[in-house]
Amino acid sequence: MLKGNRKIGSIGLPIPDTLCRIVDLVEGKTDVPVGEAGELLIKGPQVMKGYWNMSEETEKTLVDGWLYTGDIAKMDEDGYFFVVDRKKDMIISGGLNVYPRNVEEVFYEHPKVQEACAIGIPHPTRGEVIKIFVVLKEGETATQEELLEFCTNKMAKYKFPTEIEFKKELPKTNVGKILKKDLRDEETKKRKKQETKS
Repeated sequence: MLKGNRKIGSIGLPIPDTLCRIVDLVEGKTDVPVGEAGELLIKGPQVMKGYWNMSEETEKTLVDGWLYTGDIAKMDEDGYFFVVDRKKDMIISGGLNVYPRNVEEVFYEHPKVQEACAIGIPHPTRGEVIKIFVVLKEGETATQEELLEFCTNKMAKYKFPTEIEFKKELPKTNVGKILKKDLRDEETKKRKKQETKS
């Protein structure tokens, strides 16, 4: 990282000989204005040449020398980058983009919440709606209504979860990162079972 001021929440400035861009999330070609979220692209001598024996994946990820990171990020007026979320985790509800991290951060503010993880689940008219998995702190109890009431003035209505599921623990990697993919898979299996019964 280049020498510069530290900014809370920033991943910093690009290292020498490295170019970075933030492009639109739909086509991935047009640079977005400073401060607007889009996909982070990187170009430089340290960027990989491609995936081993995976030409299709390489073609999707490397375009004209630019590595499409899959990270949704913003750049400020000083050239500092801030990762907002992962593109594959973004929820599109009623045509609006919802970053799971924004929803999770509100739940983490609740004094009874230990962990929170938001995912998109299918909806017949909105495309997706938000479901959040919550682990409460030891000895605490809470209701869905209580947690939603807490969110009332902290986020826009379209970001409100339609479902809250309380769990004792969330699936994690060896380093403690919550596995959203496992939660999505679990949810898909559960819904398929329900469809089979009905």
